Amino acid sequence: MNGIVIVDKPEGITSHDVVSRMRRIFGTRRVGHSGTLDPMATGVLPVFVGRATRACEFALSDEKAYTARFRIGIVTDTQDITGEVLCERDVKAGCEEVFAACRSFCGDIMQTPPMFSALKIDGVPLYKLAREGKSVEREARAITVHSIEPRRVSDDEYEIDVVCSKGTYIRTLIFDIGEKLGCGASMTALRRTKSGIFTIDKARTIEEIEASPSLLPVDFMFEQYPAITIDSKGEKKCRNGAPVPSSAENGVKYRVYSESGEFLMVGEGAEDGALKTVKSFFEV
Repeated sequence: MNGIVIVDKPEGITSHDVVSRMRRIFGTRRVGHSGTLDPMATGVLPVFVGRATRACEFALSDEKAYTARFRIGIVTDTQDITGEVLCERDVKAGCEEVFAACRSFCGDIMQTPPMFSALKIDGVPLYKLAREGKSVEREARAITVHSIEPRRVSDDEYEIDVVCSKGTYIRTLIFDIGEKLGCGASMTALRRTKSGIFTIDKARTIEEIEASPSLLPVDFMFEQYPAITIDSKGEKKCRNGAPVPSSAENGVKYRVYSESGEFLMVGEGAEDGALKTVKSFFEV
């Protein structure tokens, strides 16, 4: 069984827990996901089953969209409401100041990953060190925040819609907003609404998937590439990893199909018009 399922991850479980559930539902251990969500987060988690796991790497670099809620005037060790409160501060910033601080983080910025994260230093996840009370130097990384739309929920609670690049920690973004305001801020809720082409309106709960365990075909995520069909001789070359003679345009990626309609690979045109394999998806 091969394909993709868009899971609407519930709060309180890890992304690995979701993968475990999908393994049981689809009866295979070959299951992976793209873009880890923290246990408190909900929303879009693309899960890849069977040969479709080979497509995970294409989804990891995708743009993401989130809706997050946060409280100002409080700082925790995890940068979200699940952590230990480090301090509470008086809030002097009004609504317009909060909105301005949020929007000031749009664009290309540097962000330091939080200690409570799955990022590894010397092979050890940071969150394991953090649980031991340790803190290590983390190098700031370049990210892009394409847009932030803030709105007020209550006197000390706000919500933001964020569109951002891969590798963006939303709770760290909120922490940095709080630091700019001078009163601190901690995330209270997070929902991912989009991961690349995968959107929340196409996501299904685990219970819905259990009731109807269907999969999207793996070529679904490559619909932006033009399709090309190769003959039986070309298919044989493709299955052997050799360049396939064709009329492909140099540098253009294609969805490559057999004459029977089987999705074989993502290929890229070479200078001589041949198709070279970028990633194969046929059964070996």
